[in-house]
Amino acid sequence: MPSSLLLEVPALADFNKAWTELTDWLSLLDRVIKTQRVMVGDLEDINDMIIKQKATLQDLEQRRPQLEELITAAQNLKNKTGNQEARTIITDRIEKIQSQWDEVQEHLQRRRQQLNEMLKDSAQWLEAKKEAEWTLEKAKTKLESWKEIPYTMEGIRKQSTETKQLAKDLRQWQINVDVANDLARKLLRDYSTDDTRKVQMITDNINATWADINKRVNEREAALEAAHRLLQQFPLDLEKFLAWLTEAETTANVLQDATHKERILEDTKGVRELMKQWQDLQGEIEAHTDIFHNLDENGQKILKSLEGSDDAVLLKRRLDNMNFKWSELRKKSLNIRSHLEVSSDQWKRLHLSLQELLVWLQLKDDELSRQAPIGGDYPAVQQQNDIHRAFKRELKTKEPVITSTLETVRIFLSEKPLEELEKHYQEPRELPPEERAHNVTRLLRKQADEVNSEWEKLNLHSVDWQKKIDEALGRLQDLQEAMDELDLKLRQAEVMRGSWQPVGDLLIDSLQEHLEKVKALRGEIAPLEENINHVNGLARQLTTSGIQLSPYNLNSLEDLNTRWKLLLVAIDERIRQLHEAHRDFGPTSQHFLSTSVQGPWERAISPNKVPYYINHETQTTCWDHPKMTELYQSLADLNNVRFSAYRTAMKLRRLQKALCLDLLSLSAACDALDQHNLKQNDQPMDILQIINCLTTIYDRLEQEHNNLVNVPLCVDMCLNWLLNVYDTGRTGRIRVLSFKTGVISLCKAHLEDKYRYLFKQVASSMGFCDQRRLGLLLHDSIQIPRQLGEVASFGGSNIEPSVRSCFQFANNKPEIEAALFLDWMRLEPQSMVWLPVLHRVAAAETAKHQAKCNICKECPIIGFRYRSLKHFNYDICQSCFFSGRVAKGHKMHYPMVEYCTPTTSGEDVRDFAKVLKNKFRTKRYFAKHPRMGYLPVQTVLEGDNMETPASSPQLSHDDTHSRIEHYASRLAEMENSNGSYLNDSISPNESIDDEHLLIQHYCQSLNQESPLSQPRSPAQILISLESEERGELERILADLEEENRNLQAEYDRLKQQHEHKGLSPLPSPPEMMPISPQSPRDAELIAEAKLLRQHKGRLEARMQILEDHNKQLESQLHRLRQLLEQPQAEAKVNGTTVSSPSTSLQRSDSSQPMLLRVVGSQTSETMGEDDLLSPPPQDTSTGLEEVMEQLNNSFPSTRGHNVGNLFHMADDLGRAMETLVTVMTDEGLE
Repeated sequence: MPSSLLLEVPALADFNKAWTELTDWLSLLDRVIKTQRVMVGDLEDINDMIIKQKATLQDLEQRRPQLEELITAAQNLKNKTGNQEARTIITDRIEKIQSQWDEVQEHLQRRRQQLNEMLKDSAQWLEAKKEAEWTLEKAKTKLESWKEIPYTMEGIRKQSTETKQLAKDLRQWQINVDVANDLARKLLRDYSTDDTRKVQMITDNINATWADINKRVNEREAALEAAHRLLQQFPLDLEKFLAWLTEAETTANVLQDATHKERILEDTKGVRELMKQWQDLQGEIEAHTDIFHNLDENGQKILKSLEGSDDAVLLKRRLDNMNFKWSELRKKSLNIRSHLEVSSDQWKRLHLSLQELLVWLQLKDDELSRQAPIGGDYPAVQQQNDIHRAFKRELKTKEPVITSTLETVRIFLSEKPLEELEKHYQEPRELPPEERAHNVTRLLRKQADEVNSEWEKLNLHSVDWQKKIDEALGRLQDLQEAMDELDLKLRQAEVMRGSWQPVGDLLIDSLQEHLEKVKALRGEIAPLEENINHVNGLARQLTTSGIQLSPYNLNSLEDLNTRWKLLLVAIDERIRQLHEAHRDFGPTSQHFLSTSVQGPWERAISPNKVPYYINHETQTTCWDHPKMTELYQSLADLNNVRFSAYRTAMKLRRLQKALCLDLLSLSAACDALDQHNLKQNDQPMDILQIINCLTTIYDRLEQEHNNLVNVPLCVDMCLNWLLNVYDTGRTGRIRVLSFKTGVISLCKAHLEDKYRYLFKQVASSMGFCDQRRLGLLLHDSIQIPRQLGEVASFGGSNIEPSVRSCFQFANNKPEIEAALFLDWMRLEPQSMVWLPVLHRVAAAETAKHQAKCNICKECPIIGFRYRSLKHFNYDICQSCFFSGRVAKGHKMHYPMVEYCTPTTSGEDVRDFAKVLKNKFRTKRYFAKHPRMGYLPVQTVLEGDNMETPASSPQLSHDDTHSRIEHYASRLAEMENSNGSYLNDSISPNESIDDEHLLIQHYCQSLNQESPLSQPRSPAQILISLESEERGELERILADLEEENRNLQAEYDRLKQQHEHKGLSPLPSPPEMMPISPQSPRDAELIAEAKLLRQHKGRLEARMQILEDHNKQLESQLHRLRQLLEQPQAEAKVNGTTVSSPSTSLQRSDSSQPMLLRVVGSQTSETMGEDDLLSPPPQDTSTGLEEVMEQLNNSFPSTRGHNVGNLFHMADDLGRAMETLVTVMTDEGLE
């Protein structure tokens, strides 16, 4: 479009741009339609192309509004502009694009119609092909069942009948082949622009096989007819030949008698007459030679067919008689000739005959040598075999002549005296007569020996050559058959390779299917390697045998090897491309997970397939998904929940919802695990296996809850969480048991069903579990709260005490069964109490109680409801309960019952009775009957409870509860080791599990003992422990140094003894070998000294660790002081809180008292007098305010951070705690 026109009509630029884009898209679409080819006869390929065409047509229709908008815009431009040239250009372009649109649409519809017709025609052809192949297979089976042609009338009639029947069937089956050929020709004609190689190859194979079958049948019919004629003619020909033999024998006998008459040799005319008669006889013999050989050969065939019958015996006798007569006749003929020749010319004729035989033998030997070498292919060797067969016939014909001549020479030399030899020997008379006679004898005998030797050599040469020909024929035939078979299979595989589409043109959803097809093809052609090796092996054997393959065979062999290598390379390359495409874009790849993040975030993959996330805005990377980071940050809001079990459960509940695992049923999870064959729990899972299993899980959830599940986001976040829990080092592998534990723990199922499933995973086939397997399960389970930084509240990450508790519950059996495990889990052991609390938190979310909270006045109460068993009509909501708030007149140590579902009338009556009963109980009763809220285990203290792995979320470490848990744990350890607070009336479990009681006993110990002998604060307790350990280490080091000095003295003494004995001086200790055969005692001492030095190094390292730990304690105490300096309103904390006796867990091992609980709507059946709790009472009185004031004053902000000030701060903290407990005790006595 001219630029001047664009300046004149600016709106034309936008029109021109839109027109160009649409035109280019239509041109591209048209080229794609024309270049897309399908494999004719492949229904699957045709169907795929039809689906593509349908999608393309839909895409075209979706763009039709764009065309209509363009036409509307063009019409508006034409109406707005008065420029005739612009109007003409607009009209022309609109007409062109409409024409192009209609043309592309027509091409699409025509192509779609063509594909539908192709699909129909291909289906018909495939059906006809199937029928034709069935026909061919049946005919080949019939042909292969035929045996050699029999030479009996019965056998010939039977096989002739079968052959005629097969020929008749072939004429009937011809229609199947014709139908397949007609349909194939139609496909080749109508769809020549597509890939018709498959149809052409299959059709050629069918026709070639069909022609070969018909040829074999015709040849069989001709052979049977010839055999039938032979059987009919053979007896007549045999009788006729025997009759001739009889006549010829008579003639030969007459001639033989005539030649032996006396003085007949002196009659020259008579000799010539006899010679003429002999020549006539010899002519007849030679004329009947072929007849004899044919009769003998056919007779042997018939004899083989008649083997075992009486006719066979009779025929054999006649054939033997014929052979004997024939042999005798030839001998007589040769004898007659020899006699006549000797008689006439005497020794000269014998000499000439021997010379002629020597020349003939030399010629035949040269002729046989010229037949070498063996040909390089089957036709050439077959021709050599035919030539040699004719050669052997010549030898067989010449054999009687040579034998007769040699016999004649022998007779002549034995019968003729020397006088006659001298008479016939016409040489100069210079030699004596006797010597001349000896020369003649020696000459004839030498020539006869040469003839005999050459004859034998020629026969051996012929036999050896025939052996080579037979061996070569067999090997070349095997080679040719193997090459033909390999060529056929390679052509079939190459047709499949030719049908491959470029990987870039394949649909993403079909990548796996194409990959499986190529792998199936590789599996199908795998046996071809044996064929290749067999063909090459046969070729090597021929070369080793001295047979040089022909150029044709060599080229064929090289072509087959090249095609095989190219096919393997093509398949490997195809699989590699499909693998890469499937890995990068396939359904099971991580490519679909890239949509789980939005900009500026990008999902990346490390070399071990572990995902990480790049923030392009801040140019930073992190292991955690951005949404997971937000989720972890939101979990910090729950840190105000004072009770660790509920705090952990509520965090897990929020995590469960974010991962959509609250929608996953146990049966669906099990189905997904079984589908991926995750049965070996000790086996590791890599990232792709985890993603595949999670994808299966979330795909099913998406089908059931379409609007609630975002599959890529859920898979990525669940993978992130599992790696945070079980693979903090990001190795890219977790155990199958860990995967199952994480998924099953957070799925939607009954609690005991989860217990049963998890126990089954670690139980043996007999249903029993030992300590090691149970330890594996508990270890994987405790990692879940550990990742949230709550592990110290559940006994720490050391699972050995929990395992010991379970087996002690089972009376220390070596193995436990599922029932005992369930009974133990119902007691809610400390390490697993978070799981049932999670279930109750989930059940209470939608619970609505028709009651009003006596603190915040919420009505109705949503979630947990806590009813007082001390006061009538007193309820607390979960928000007030979790924050520790109470109403005036109600003490936190009063017994309460928890409901997670609305109460029933029966429960109301039962609670009323308990309230009435508790009205008559004193506070001292509650103090004497405390109740555990879970099954405690004797744990190994692990220090800070925030055992957060490197990749786990960094939650707030400054909350008061976690700090107090730490110090309470340390305090419990110290008091337990000293035994200063236990007495005979209070059990360890009843006293250790109450944090405030621990503080009370500790403060009392401060009054009883001097500050120098007893620590006065948690920090001093830790310092005293470290001081004791350091003193013990120093003592150990001193002992080791003393022992080292003793060893050195012993070494010096031994060295002196060694030198005193006159031996070579000992090397210095650093030069000594660890083991010396001459001084084993020295070696032991040096080894022990080395171990001691190593031990000393370890102790020094441990001392360094303890010093570092002291520094950490200083920092923690500083943070505690900062927390206590907060405003008094935030620092008010009730001395006791109420939690579930069966599920709630104390802040450390004893941070919260117990209450009665109800699971669902059922209260505990054991609630009675023992259900009441009696923690040390405390109220929000003025005494508490004074205590808090003292606590605040104990930590002035100007205090330094050195170690000396730290001890003063710890002393102030101890005194403040003593005052606090005193106030609490006084209030309880009131």
